[in-house]
Amino acid sequence: MFAVYILASRPYGTLYCGHTDDLSRRVWEHREKIRKGFTAKYSVDRLVWYELGETREGAFARERQIKKWNRAWKIELIETRNPGWTDLYETLNC
Repeated sequence: MFAVYILASRPYGTLYCGHTDDLSRRVWEHREKIRKGFTAKYSVDRLVWYELGETREGAFARERQIKKWNRAWKIELIETRNPGWTDLYETLNC
């Protein structure tokens, strides 16, 4: 199973979109700042949205699509399923 996800630094804060084949592990890496980069630098580690899919290619295409969106569309996507900007990491069953 593949996932596209959005992380936030806080509600309405800095956003990051990515894709992975192991959502729990990847979010944990962001939270622990395992890889130095954008999310570590800006403390973007709150899982606020994700979508599961069957193929790596599909997840990659969806990530690219979302990255092209303006900020308002990304916020609308998040708030449609997670209006309180709750950190969804603890609810993962992956």
